Amino acid sequence: MEIISQLLPFVFLIAIMYFVIIRPQQKEAKARAAMIEALAKGDKVITNGGFIVTISKVEEKFLSVKLNADTIAQITKDSIAKKYEDEA
Repeated sequence: MEIISQLLPFVFLIAIMYFVIIRPQQKEAKARAAMIEALAKGDKVITNGGFIVTISKVEEKFLSVKLNADTIAQITKDSIAKKYEDEA
């Protein structure tokens, strides 16, 4: 019985860490993966470098994006920070 009373605080600490740290990170990672998989031609995204670009072609590992009217570049899907939503 003494062993259980000594281990109980550690069990509570691990449970608290799971619900405060690990679980929210897993939910965020799933949401980000779903957002990246749902990207389509014409969507505007913000890259990790801070560029706002328009997707012109979706491939398996890469995205072809338009930086401006004349420049098309390829970036990896991992370099997408978030989808750009116009405020106006």
